[in-house]
Amino acid sequence: MNIIDVKNKKNGVIYVYESIDYWDKEKKQSRSKRVCIGKRDEQGNLIPSKRLTQPPVSTVIKPGPTPSTSTRHGYFGATYLFDAIGEQLGITQDLKACFPQIYKKILSVAYYLILEDRNSLLRFPKWDRTHFHPHGACISSQRSSDLFSMITEEAKERFFRLQGKRRMENEYWAYDTTSISSYSESLKQVKYGMNKDHDPLPQINLALLFGEDSGLPFYYRKLAGNISDISTLKKLLADLKQLDFGKVKLVMDRGFYSEANINALYQNNLKFLIATKVSLKFVRKELDKVRDSIKTRTNYNSIYQLYSHSTAIEWNYSQTRPRKGDVIKDTRRMYLHIYYSSEKALEHESRFNLMLDQLEAELTSGNRKPENEKQYAKYFELSDTPVRGIKIIPKQDAITRAEKDYGFFALLSNDIKDPIIALEIYRNKDLVEKAFGNLKERLNLRRTAVSSESSLDGKLFVQFIALIFMSHLKKTMADKGLFQNYTMQELLDELDVIEAFENPGKALQVGEVTKKQEGLYTNLGVDPPSTL
Repeated sequence: MNIIDVKNKKNGVIYVYESIDYWDKEKKQSRSKRVCIGKRDEQGNLIPSKRLTQPPVSTVIKPGPTPSTSTRHGYFGATYLFDAIGEQLGITQDLKACFPQIYKKILSVAYYLILEDRNSLLRFPKWDRTHFHPHGACISSQRSSDLFSMITEEAKERFFRLQGKRRMENEYWAYDTTSISSYSESLKQVKYGMNKDHDPLPQINLALLFGEDSGLPFYYRKLAGNISDISTLKKLLADLKQLDFGKVKLVMDRGFYSEANINALYQNNLKFLIATKVSLKFVRKELDKVRDSIKTRTNYNSIYQLYSHSTAIEWNYSQTRPRKGDVIKDTRRMYLHIYYSSEKALEHESRFNLMLDQLEAELTSGNRKPENEKQYAKYFELSDTPVRGIKIIPKQDAITRAEKDYGFFALLSNDIKDPIIALEIYRNKDLVEKAFGNLKERLNLRRTAVSSESSLDGKLFVQFIALIFMSHLKKTMADKGLFQNYTMQELLDELDVIEAFENPGKALQVGEVTKKQEGLYTNLGVDPPSTL
């Protein structure tokens, strides 16, 4: 298949056609036909035809292999694995329902992004020549931009809804954001903000929702780079309601904590687990009660090597009703989990002393930083004499007050009573951090390499599809202990060398599969391919 542009001589509009190859049964030969898939706007971006965004008409497809139209052979084993995973998770079915004309292209690009670690789409033509994949034809870098432009918001939302309903109803969903740097000056949401990779570039932010038990992502949203974590939660709650996800359980880090967010979670009748600062008044009140008594054998957990204490508290709930112009006030039950870790205490002490060293060095050298003025005043006194010059005196009382919280941290929940269960669920949240790492490193999303909004939105979606496959593969490898002998790349390389052969009018034939490869497929929950 290939895509061509045709300019209409009468109105000057550029229409985009896709050439589709098919097998003519009567003439017993390969033929091709053109299908209009949309037109281009003034900037050259593809505006997809309306029929491409409509739900597919339900048809009955006869099972069995499709006769090939050419003679070739290529690598088959890894893409076969992804085909099977796509069927298991419903990814292929849901993509077909939402993107009936382009779902195979989406899958092919997703497979490529996983197998060709960190390579750009410029190398797709080379990969296409050596691999069997769903689309079965080359997608050039220019045509991939057209593909990305055809991925609409309506179709993406429908896909999120379908995938969300496949996830376990009782699992906690981890929610977090990350920043993606960009050199582009044309993307509207590229802004300077708090870059989580400490990159001095403008950025966009990406929010991700991840099932902790399933180990799979099923929702994401692109945000402006200057949006803080706290302000994203209400939009997430609105999206969850729009997607009909029903009863939801969220786990979040302390960057999402605010009184308004906790009230919003209660208002939407959602269960939650969230980290919070021990410096908050209501947390410190309970911490002071147990600060000296928490370190007992009864409170110690040998698995996590820490002490824990839980108590039921009352949350002062309030809800503003704009229509009536009043405020509802009430109390809600909540569980506060307090933890002490000697390992964290050492980390806190080291980090705190490094900060004090830096502040003192800045004061001594005279290179004061405006953003550190409050810290200077909090922890140091300065005296200036004609003879001795500037003398820096630490405020030991302030330092001691900060040191007394070393090693303590806290979690809040309106659902989980047991502190260790709460800790286990919260620590599983690192699935999101690892997913962000996969997106940025392996799936080549460290920088946005597109210049138009539509291309960026479409590329993010395809990378998200690739992330689902990777997350499932990673979880299965961990569950089966395969990481003891393989990295993910080594396992994929082991399967990727399996070849398949294609001849006109005949079904695809698979080459030799070793016992070792059969064992890997079985461990991954996939039936090995049928060979010659």
